[in-house]
Amino acid sequence: MRTRAAQSAAATLAAMMLAACVGVAAADQFIVLNTSGRAESAAFFEAVRREFPPSKQVPTRVGVAGIFSYLQEPPAKVQAALAIFLQLSVQHDLPVVVQLDGEQWWDARPDLWNWWDPKRPGFNPNNRANVEWSGWGPEHALRIAWRNWGQQIRVLPPPNLLSPAYRAACHKEMAALVPIILNWWKALPPARRYLLAGIKVGWESSVGVNAWYYPNGNALAEHPAADDPKSGLKNTELPARGVTAIGYAAASQAGIRTRGELTEGDLAEIARRHLEDLCAEAARLGVPRERLFTHAAGWKDGEMLYGAAVNRFSCPGWSFYRYANDPAKDAGAQQALAQSDAPCWAAVEWLGGGPTVESWHQALNRTLADPRCRFLTIYNWEGIEKNGPALQAIREICNPPK
Repeated sequence: MRTRAAQSAAATLAAMMLAACVGVAAADQFIVLNTSGRAESAAFFEAVRREFPPSKQVPTRVGVAGIFSYLQEPPAKVQAALAIFLQLSVQHDLPVVVQLDGEQWWDARPDLWNWWDPKRPGFNPNNRANVEWSGWGPEHALRIAWRNWGQQIRVLPPPNLLSPAYRAACHKEMAALVPIILNWWKALPPARRYLLAGIKVGWESSVGVNAWYYPNGNALAEHPAADDPKSGLKNTELPARGVTAIGYAAASQAGIRTRGELTEGDLAEIARRHLEDLCAEAARLGVPRERLFTHAAGWKDGEMLYGAAVNRFSCPGWSFYRYANDPAKDAGAQQALAQSDAPCWAAVEWLGGGPTVESWHQALNRTLADPRCRFLTIYNWEGIEKNGPALQAIREICNPPK
């Protein structure tokens, strides 16, 4: 039980955090709609603006989010798409959350991951150091992994998040993209700087979840995908989650562990260092803390991975699905948030609601009930653009009848 002095100190800190967050923009909070398509689509912005007329009467605004996977496409293409996205924000008066992803998709960098196929671009056996391993040594380097975002698919081996070459690649692309965002933002009239709701780094940052490895997976790569196992993950069984544990490359590279069995704490520490490094780089480039957000997640109640979202450069963010209708019940996120001195936090990936307008009202309002919650991002616009109850609830919260 906390003493009265401790309770008073906590209350003072909460008040300071709230004051810092409330003061960052004309709008205190945002309901943000993410697109699963091209972020720089004018049709996306137009569709959102048609559904949600602008309002200056309340402190909750509708915004949009776009994902820019900077290792997935040529740098010039990503930079051009980002510039268009920001221009559309001004044109349609829609605040934006910019997600910078170098973690989930990295097809355009075979010079980092191709260690096994001399017939493909980028081949270098030393690239074993840049992908994850299923054991203690480069002979265990992965050449394939699996993901399930609605259905199971094959993906490239996940990056060794703590590989120096991989980290340098992320830093290089961020050094090109972050100034585009900041220069755009600083050129806005002060009264319109609410248009930058946030910059987000990471994407459910973790090891062995959004790219996992089945037993003997490299051999499976030689066979049709139709023959792949379909068992998927068992997220309550940490650290391997019911498949083959990976994370050995990052753990050994960073000196977290070099022998024995990987632990839940080891994998959480890898994700934490990865996010802290991205945030330190963004801060170095000039992103203020109240505009910078991480993206972590947890799949088992209270697991240590939630804490990876917290660092001194940024505000923490998590995915909310099971607890989207009431994030206060997510013990893992709440425990991590209690350890953070950041001015704000965000439900950076969120899907709640229900069949009625009232159920959507309740879910949205419960998430935004904590005034430190800067924004929630609904994944995805394409899933709710014809959902009448969802659209009506968002309209009523962000543009209530007079």
